[in-house]
Amino acid sequence: MAEEKKKSSVKARVQKFGSFLSGMIMPNIGAFIAWGLITALFIPTGWLPNETFEQLVGPMITYLLPLLIAYTGGKIIYDVRGGVVGAIATMGVIIGADIPMFLGAMIMGPLAGFIIKKIDNVFLPKVRQGFEMLYNNFSAGILGALLAMLGVIGIGPVIVAFTTVLAGGVQVIVNAGLLPLVSIFIEPGKVLFLNNAINHGILSPLGAEQALQEGKSILFMLETNPGPGLGILLAYMVFGKGMARQSASGASVIHFFGGIHEIYFPYILMKPLLILAAIGGGMSGIFVFTLFNAGLSSSPSPGSIIAYTLLTPQGNFLGVYAGVIVATVVSFLIASVILKRGAPDDEGDLQGAAAKMQDMKGKKSAAVGSLADSEKEEKETVEQSKADAEVNKVVFACDAGMGSSAMGASILRNKFKKESIDIEVTNTSISNLPADADIVITHKDLTERAKDKLPDADHISVDNFLGSPKYDELVKRLK
Repeated sequence: MAEEKKKSSVKARVQKFGSFLSGMIMPNIGAFIAWGLITALFIPTGWLPNETFEQLVGPMITYLLPLLIAYTGGKIIYDVRGGVVGAIATMGVIIGADIPMFLGAMIMGPLAGFIIKKIDNVFLPKVRQGFEMLYNNFSAGILGALLAMLGVIGIGPVIVAFTTVLAGGVQVIVNAGLLPLVSIFIEPGKVLFLNNAINHGILSPLGAEQALQEGKSILFMLETNPGPGLGILLAYMVFGKGMARQSASGASVIHFFGGIHEIYFPYILMKPLLILAAIGGGMSGIFVFTLFNAGLSSSPSPGSIIAYTLLTPQGNFLGVYAGVIVATVVSFLIASVILKRGAPDDEGDLQGAAAKMQDMKGKKSAAVGSLADSEKEEKETVEQSKADAEVNKVVFACDAGMGSSAMGASILRNKFKKESIDIEVTNTSISNLPADADIVITHKDLTERAKDKLPDADHISVDNFLGSPKYDELVKRLK
């Protein structure tokens, strides 16, 4: 029992750290895409070369993107005040470096937020009435200035050295032709809930630096290629049985066009040998990308073929599409062999795999929720402490605040609209739960964290984001 608790604790820490890394990047993906589109269009080798608009490329990646990451990281730790001090501190490492400071921003932003939080805990209670604004402004300004200066002369150069070593290691792998082998780690890592940490915490920052020099980067495609997952789902459509076969076609649309890759994870967990298909597809896709020297101008988030198309630079379409197609074919062939040797024929296999995947991820997946059994939810109770008339905002919360929670919020918003219920429904990450949320809806594995963050709100715990009976109960309650 103690050993299980220890493993669970370690898993929770790894998961929380991965969520924290992706939590700094994902809210700013729109800015990355904006930079990627400008790069693809207006640099000298772009679709519409333009010297005026090209001037946006350098400042955006040097200043805008790192400062946004730093602000977001600081804000996660200590709200707006932490974000502001984090951005100031990160300006120091930007000036102290000659490369884009994504890693520096991911360190300095949260660090500055943590320091100002601790300083406030000590001094703020001692500030005399009427001097609060004076203290708030000057403490943040002084600390930000000190950290910025420290970043210029000390922290910046250290991070540059570390980033150079890391980037050099990646380049050695590329030059040696070993890049396809990273799929051996990436594909299992995706199924083990580390996809966001791998892509947004590691590959995207390195890829952005490479894209600044070359206008594109293959690193943006290592984790996001939709081909391996599509091949597995197509194999289930042909050789699967029961619920797995019936649901595979819908899952393939969500995966390939919607870009939500976690929809295919339960299909692998149902037949673990299929991880070989994902690895084989990933390796072959990367090999083709390398063969054609293909790359994207920015990180495609979500990993949809639509995002791939929009972020493909001029002259790279053949290589990009070929890599996706080859990855799909190879993955399909390997998965077909595995499935023909004994395809699952029981609906419970898929439901159990979906539940297992969600336990491993430590959070509910809205996309996968439609695959899991929702009967258990009917036994769960909804905590209700607020009068219905006082409810003005319903908030869905998940780790990143963009995938699962967005889909759940969309479903409930439509139900409210049909019943003419005029209550705001929104979505966010657990770390950014707004103080004015009246009802918070989370997966059961996240409810405890949500309660710690917002103890005065009503909390609804669900097991199935796409088909929860709790939604209809809430509609009846608030109608």
